[in-house]
Amino acid sequence: MSAEQIQITGLTLYPEGIPGEIAHTPTEFQGREVINDRSVVAVDFPELTMVAPPEDERNGTAVIILPGGGYERLAIDKEGFNIARRFAGAGVTAFVLKYRMPLKDIMHNPSYGPLQDAQQAISLVRQHSKEWGIDSDRVGVMGFSAGGHLAATLATQFKQPVNKAHTKKILRPDFQVLIYPVISMKEDVTHQGSRLNLLGESPDNRLISTFSAQDNVTTNTPQAFIVHANDDKAVPVGNALQYHAALVEKRVPVQMLLLPDGGHGFGMNHPTDWFSNMLEWMENFGVIPARVKNQ
Repeated sequence: MSAEQIQITGLTLYPEGIPGEIAHTPTEFQGREVINDRSVVAVDFPELTMVAPPEDERNGTAVIILPGGGYERLAIDKEGFNIARRFAGAGVTAFVLKYRMPLKDIMHNPSYGPLQDAQQAISLVRQHSKEWGIDSDRVGVMGFSAGGHLAATLATQFKQPVNKAHTKKILRPDFQVLIYPVISMKEDVTHQGSRLNLLGESPDNRLISTFSAQDNVTTNTPQAFIVHANDDKAVPVGNALQYHAALVEKRVPVQMLLLPDGGHGFGMNHPTDWFSNMLEWMENFGVIPARVKNQ
């Protein structure tokens, strides 16, 4: 499939306005401007972009992609649109979510703002699934670094809608893919920048536990695929290990790929083609139908 065949469509995340928003001066600005490696900082207006194969090549699976950036910025290309285009090449309809950063001047409840946007995104995709050629029972989430934390939070907090208009059934992802994820907000293993930006300087134990995904796994948590490098100095591999252990304890199907090196933030730029491994996992677990090999 050529790049020209991929369909890119901007979508309105909140057609009726953003619940809990505070009127403010726009804060978002472009950070890194390198082609195919852009970043956006202090996001205050959430946007969802659909990156899809031609209609006759869609396999029915959808994934919502959450880039990382420590809840301060988003690596919107490396961990967003570049990933989405590769999904489209495999027949998967991808959605890149530019979610809001937890800034106290733009929303009433900053710690829950990113989760509200993620829940709104999965709700919107399911509402339009028939129109967009998607099987509403094959809608998953994928996140990188702090975006991995948000993805894991979406996968473990679907019974607690931020927007009470949502139902837990529509909010539960069918699968989760976490790439070098922040999982825990606990001091011993967390990424301190993500914790500070999301929870503030002195979060109480209840808030810490709510946003520590390993504490909230149940038997109904969606199946998972996890990738992490053992030498990650930014987000310790202990995050992935703790989440893996919690999933295994609850007998949730999980596959984890531990890389001997690579550090943090490599996206798809790694000698190991973890994306192909992930597609094989998706096929083996029925997330995508049988595909042509070597996508």
